[in-house]
Amino acid sequence: MLKIKEAFPSLQNKKIEIVQKIISGSEKPKPRINMTTKGPSRKRVIVPMKINSTNNFIKDSSTHVININRALKNIKSNVMVDFICSDNKGIVIATNNIASPSDLQAIEKYVKSTVCVEAKHVESSRLPQSKSYLKIIGVLYLSEHTNTRITSDDVERILKSNHIFNDIVLASKPRIIKVSPKSDMSII
Repeated sequence: MLKIKEAFPSLQNKKIEIVQKIISGSEKPKPRINMTTKGPSRKRVIVPMKINSTNNFIKDSSTHVININRALKNIKSNVMVDFICSDNKGIVIATNNIASPSDLQAIEKYVKSTVCVEAKHVESSRLPQSKSYLKIIGVLYLSEHTNTRITSDDVERILKSNHIFNDIVLASKPRIIKVSPKSDMSII
């Protein structure tokens, strides 16, 4: 204990005792959990499915990890599955690298082929996506030809027809707000 005090003269007595216990092995330091606010890692694959199918799939997740790794190895992928957990939307498969489209297809094909899951309840597998807010100003509130109020379906159709939005998936329906009661403009 004296050697610790000599090496670190500004260290308090309580800290010296903790260091002494760690050195002697009687007390192990608590593991630190790395927290992030960035959202889910891109090293995960999300497979949306119904809750019944999710529960059935998770019951035998260790076997599924082995089988998915075998399927990925068969397509000569460098991606390996670490573990599988459930989410409120389906299952989340944690991998060692970011999955390519062929990896996603292999994972989806395996999940749909399992006995415990009905293929019609499984949606296409995907990587986590960031959610951003898009505000479009200066759009007419009434459609030019029909003089009826524009709908969120109209906005979605217009966005999908524009090449700028090719790789964008909307997280929710667009909301249309009239700028003011007497204005003919809207904010989307």
